[in-house]
Amino acid sequence: MNQHLRPEPIPFIDLAAQRRRLGTSVDEAVSRVLSHCQFINGPEVSVLEAELAKFSGAKHVVACASGTDALLMVLMAKKVGPGDAVLCPSFTFCATGESVALTGATPVFVDVDETTFNMDAASLKRGIATAKARGLKPVGVIPVDLFGQSADHDAIAAVAKAEGLFVLDDAAQGFGATYKGRRIGTFGLATATSFFPAKPLGCFGDGGAIFTDDDELAQTLRSIRVHGQGSDKYDNVRLGMTGRLDTMQAAVLLEKLKIFEEEIAARNEVAERYARGLGNVVTVPRLAAGCSSIWACYTIRLPEGTDRDGFAAALKAQGVPTAIYYTKSMHQQTAYRDFPVAEDGLPVSERLSNDVISLPIHAYLDEATQGRIIEAVRGALSS
Repeated sequence: MNQHLRPEPIPFIDLAAQRRRLGTSVDEAVSRVLSHCQFINGPEVSVLEAELAKFSGAKHVVACASGTDALLMVLMAKKVGPGDAVLCPSFTFCATGESVALTGATPVFVDVDETTFNMDAASLKRGIATAKARGLKPVGVIPVDLFGQSADHDAIAAVAKAEGLFVLDDAAQGFGATYKGRRIGTFGLATATSFFPAKPLGCFGDGGAIFTDDDELAQTLRSIRVHGQGSDKYDNVRLGMTGRLDTMQAAVLLEKLKIFEEEIAARNEVAERYARGLGNVVTVPRLAAGCSSIWACYTIRLPEGTDRDGFAAALKAQGVPTAIYYTKSMHQQTAYRDFPVAEDGLPVSERLSNDVISLPIHAYLDEATQGRIIEAVRGALSS
């Protein structure tokens, strides 16, 4: 082989491999929608909601247009607005805090746990104190099930209950995981998730869903999803939005949901191989007691002093892609830097933003390809 040929690039997430596995089933599901022409609120949407409820154990599922809409719709249903504070982790994707800011309320950023990357209950308490000191009224908390692992829902629920806050679980990266034997989707007032294509359960465009056991909330969410509709589509009883999930995306998700549990098991095998192959050269992610993960991302921490950009470049030269979630925590970003942060600052979030990097992970990452990745990581760190 010519030594000057670049190694075959490895996909970060291999959606094509999943598509090959599903064969013609997705094409046939889409074709059925094209035949019945009910592109909005077609029968597949309510079937998907029922199947997601069965999978998660939640009483109600309200499908919607995106994970951000899922968060925003719950906040709208709770009438969150100016003067209110909602506590969010800073080390997360911007949609978590963005949805709060869009209501006119104030996101108050709190720190995360160094091991799990998820919300730190002690920092949450400090954040609540900060909000009160600023003259804000704390009304809710949005823990995130980051990178596929559940947040510490018992600890967060205890703080929220003591302060009278609702809990909105942001499971955009964690749907399918479990916490103490219970599936994500049954914690707090409601759970929001995303079906963005890169998610472990993703559609072929944007999509999301809200899970709740609260009958009244579910009814309100269904109204908000369609412009605040009442019993008559021209008598809108509240402010709403266009938050529907397209029938086409529901059809795709129904086919993917059939293999979701098998794919979660495969992702866990991939994560275990990484832990064995890299555990002595980098800080590999660890699961908290009682938690499972769907490994939406496999995020390692590089040894202190490692040049992260140089490391990424060395891997890229070997055909191995990487990604950094997140180079800036939310409180460090231009749009959010003026919002309050918990007392004593957010040192863990800032450290993580400096040294994390994510490796390819998906259900179809075979041992030989993963071996290439592991070898490239070890080589980059020893050079």
